[in-house]
Formats: sequence, C-alpha cells, structure tokens
Amino acid sequence: MQLQGSPPSREWGDSEEGIEPNSGMIPHAFADRQSATDSATRLAVVYSSGWDRRSVAPVLEIQQLLTSHGKATVDRRLASSPRAGGLLLFFLVTLSACGWNRSLGPTLDLPTSLPLAATATPAFTSASSGSALTPGPTETATPQPLCGGPATMLVLAIGADSRADNYLYGLADVVRVVRVDFTTPKVTVLSLPRDLWVEIPEIADNYGITHGKLNQSYLYGNPGMGYYDGPGAGPGLLARTLDTNFGLRVDHYGAVNMRTFVKIVDAVGGIDVYLPEAVDGRPVDDKTEDMGYFSAGQHHFNGEQALRLSRIRKQDNAFFRDDRQTMVLCALRKKILSPQVVADLPKIVAAFAGSVLTDLSPAQLSQLACLAPKLDSRNLVFAGLPQELFQPRRNPQGSFVLNFDATGVQSLMEDFIAGRWPTEPDKPSCP
Repeated sequence: MQLQGSPPSREWGDSEEGIEPNSGMIPHAFADRQSATDSATRLAVVYSSGWDRRSVAPVLEIQQLLTSHGKATVDRRLASSPRAGGLLLFFLVTLSACGWNRSLGPTLDLPTSLPLAATATPAFTSASSGSALTPGPTETATPQPLCGGPATMLVLAIGADSRADNYLYGLADVVRVVRVDFTTPKVTVLSLPRDLWVEIPEIADNYGITHGKLNQSYLYGNPGMGYYDGPGAGPGLLARTLDTNFGLRVDHYGAVNMRTFVKIVDAVGGIDVYLPEAVDGRPVDDKTEDMGYFSAGQHHFNGEQALRLSRIRKQDNAFFRDDRQTMVLCALRKKILSPQVVADLPKIVAAFAGSVLTDLSPAQLSQLACLAPKLDSRNLVFAGLPQELFQPRRNPQGSFVLNFDATGVQSLMEDFIAGRWPTEPDKPSCP
C-alpha cells in the first residue's frame, strides 16, 4: 500500500524504495516506510476487533495523554487494557510513520488574508475623574470549538473521473466546498457546477490557456498534464481558480477517484438508497455511456451501481445529478456510522489511506472524525447556487458551458464563508 503525496524535497516520479520511477504513484514520506504502514494496517485490525462501541476514547485525547504523560503512561495502559492498547498501538505506529501534524499530500500554499483585529469589550467603564468605577456590560463566555479544531474549516471536496489508481489525470467530475463549523457544530456542503466558464490562473504563460470549465482547472493542474508546476497539483490549481473567480479561499482539500469510490462503497457492504422516481441513465446517442435504468423505490447499491447513479445527467441536467449525488453521500454516511461498520472503520481507513489524495494531517482528520458523532442531522446542510445565476452557452469549441452572474455568485460566496448562507437547505439533507 502506497500513499499519495509529495514531500517538498522530492520531484514527481522520483524513485524511492517501493516506488518505481514514473510509475504513476506520487511519492510520499510514508511510502518509504512500508513496514510501518503494514504494521499500522495490522494494528488497525487489532484495534477494530477490540473496540468498545459504547465508549471510545477520541484519538485527540490519546495524543494529549502522550504529550502530557509520556511513554511510561502509555506502557501501563497497554498492559492494563487490551482495548485501549489496540487503539494506542495503532495511534503510535501511524503517528511515527507520517507525523501527527504533517499533511498527507501536496499542500495548497494559498496566500492567506489577514484576520480582522478583535475588539475587546471592557468589563468596567470609568466615570469622571475621581468617581467610582461603574460596572459595564457583563461579558459572556464565548463557545469554544469542539474536538480541538479551528472555529471553521473550508475543505474542497473533489470527485475525479479517473478510474486509474493514481491522480495524474482526470477531470473534477464533482466539485463541492464543505464548511465545517466546529463551534455550533454544523457542516454545510456547497455544490459548484463543473461546467462553469471561469478564468484559470497561472498557466497562460506556457500554454496560452486563460479560461475553461471549472472541472478542467483540476485536469490542467494534475502532474500527468505538465501544464502547472505550482503548489497542490490538480487540487491546487482548482483552489486557485475558485479564489480568482469567486474569492473563495479553501483551507484544505480531499480528492477521490472513481475506482476508490467504488471500493469504499463495497468495503462498507454497499448502501441503501430510496429513489422517489425512476432515474434513466440509458444512452441518448452513440456518444453517451450507458449508466443503466433505476426504477423508483428502495435499492441496495454496490459501489459500481452507486457510481453510475451519481453520474447520470443526460436525461435531465447537472443540478438533478447533484441531488442524486447527495442521496448517495447521505446513504454512505448512514452506513459508515451504522454499528456493523463503525467497529471496522480503522481497518477500512488503513486500507484506503493510499487511495485518497488530501493535504489534511492525521491531527485534522482526527478532529473531523471526533466531530462527526456530535453533528445533529439538522445541522448537515446541502446547498447549491441558484440556477437563475447561470446562463447556458456554447464555447468556441461547441461545448456546453455556464456563464454566471459574477456579482451575485461572489456575494453568496461571502455569505457562505461567513456562515450566513444558506440558512435552510435547498437540497435534500440527510435524514
């Protein structure tokens, strides 16, 4: 098992132990520690088999325990509790292999904006000289972020249309921005149409490309194309495109290709989806891929079926497809949190660690995992930009594109970043 990523000191395709030159796998510091990775995988199995489903210590607490008490305390816990021992061993091996705070993939390195200076409210105000102090407004305690996370985190979620085992090529078939509020807590998922006609930065000098579809910015940034040599590869150029066109600056990203998505759904035993009406994905012409026909009603889908349902759009449009993707994501979330799957999560995560491209660190992933069970379903919101902000067009090559009202979209983006919009979901949210 090899992890996607790239340490700063190495170039794409460099040879290192366990990786063939130009094999298509992106080197990572974890990759030359194959024995540690294998050990982590084996220990994950031990951990999952001994997991007490009623009370599981968050990984973040274990990290704090190690920091404050050291190895002696860990050794005592290992000797006294097999269940805690499995968790601690898994944590220690994973931590030693990749680093608790180290990004698992290429970082975005976007320019950061200066935060607004906070204005403190005085506890007392002074009257005229020599007079007694008069009590001022009483300060109220400010809620603190949960799970050791930041107040908010913006994550760019990418579904790549490549069926390869790597992230060298592929369009961004799915583009969503996830706003994670660790204080409320709340998660808002904003879907962005892949056909948006946008300015693509940083590649015009070498290739003369200045504009394209939003999903093409991810393709042009991928290492296999050779168009872009900036930070973050495909996710990096897509993130810069969002910043250039909408003022939407994400903090992190996660990308999953089609093959990995299929394997993840199969690994949890498939998902259950209810379709209120039939979905027809049969070909409309000789250039259209056959996605199948799905009747109305209850379905149990394996990975390939879930993928096909998520990609259908020829019979209606991309906005209906977004709704179906939301159904699939909700079903996958429900299955992952089910008792029969939760106990196997460490084993599943270890198995797919090399198949998902992300710049999140193990510490940040643990924060997100810690927040998940604290999230009320009413605070999981799926939203999309209003269709009236878009104008369907054909580009000079004849491809379908969406022009957009820049002022309207940028205004909504500002509200999204600040947590002011959406207040209510306009897409189906998870039950």
